[in-house]
Amino acid sequence: MTDLKKCKVLVTPTSYGKSDPRLFSDLENQVGEVVYNKTGRPLTSAEVREMVKDCDAYLAGLDSIDRSAIESANKLKVISRYGVGFDNVDLVAAKEKGIIVTYTPGANSISVAELTIALILALARNIPEATSATRKGEWPRQNGITLEGKCIGLVGFGAIGKAVGKRLKAFDMRVLAYDPFPDKDFAAKYDIEITTLDLTLKNADFISLHLPLLPETRDIVNSSFLKKMKKDSYIVNTSRGELITGSDLIAAIEQGILRGAALDVFSKEPPGADNPLLQNPNVIVTPHCAAHTDGSTNTMGWMALNDCLAVLIGNDPKFRVV
Repeated sequence: MTDLKKCKVLVTPTSYGKSDPRLFSDLENQVGEVVYNKTGRPLTSAEVREMVKDCDAYLAGLDSIDRSAIESANKLKVISRYGVGFDNVDLVAAKEKGIIVTYTPGANSISVAELTIALILALARNIPEATSATRKGEWPRQNGITLEGKCIGLVGFGAIGKAVGKRLKAFDMRVLAYDPFPDKDFAAKYDIEITTLDLTLKNADFISLHLPLLPETRDIVNSSFLKKMKKDSYIVNTSRGELITGSDLIAAIEQGILRGAALDVFSKEPPGADNPLLQNPNVIVTPHCAAHTDGSTNTMGWMALNDCLAVLIGNDPKFRVV
């Protein structure tokens, strides 16, 4: 068993403890030293390499935790991911060094689902443009679309996809879902139709992405995918930016295949002001903020902290990846 008072812990998530200061005090009271990320953004591999090299534990945000960063960690016992995804962690390298990796499944499901629905509503009623015009003293007469009677297609039907589908049934929408391993009992309970990807794309007025980033899902939203979507439909991505080929999405909007898109995630973050997706008025963009609510950050914080400390004292973590 490790003496916690001799342990040094690196904490990098930018939202850690913002809504519950006890996440700071509890950790600081139990371990010997805590080092925080002061940059206000996820760390690069070089920055991780420098900061983690003499740490016993790493409570990690969206940093680049590649082989180079992991190999610099001489004492590290655990990488406790503050979040659902772990595609930014080199799991093979971690396993080779005997470093346990944990994550926080389900912690942000409701918050991400809520932003997904907010973006769908913003697209349907063109809220950003209406707000901008009104602030300029204009008084535009804009026609939106109602969600009642429309069809939402969920591509990915895990915890977040299910939370979105359940809530959109209350809008009297038809909900379709595609997933390689769907929860048919949940779908039946909430009158959600499990169908194929092609039929989902063909029939949905809105497509909402809820997939993990895997080799087979990277760039899944390409020109072929987009051409199968219903004309004048919308796409929403609160999952992973790498799911979408950005140039193909812009082309589909400019060619009138899609009416618009709403994106909370990008393949490069921040994307840069010159990114064409940020320049197109039919694309609503937000800064990867879906999980940044008090409920989500508190739950992620406590799950990550508890598993981090569990590993340090020699116990099994609840949410182990490797």
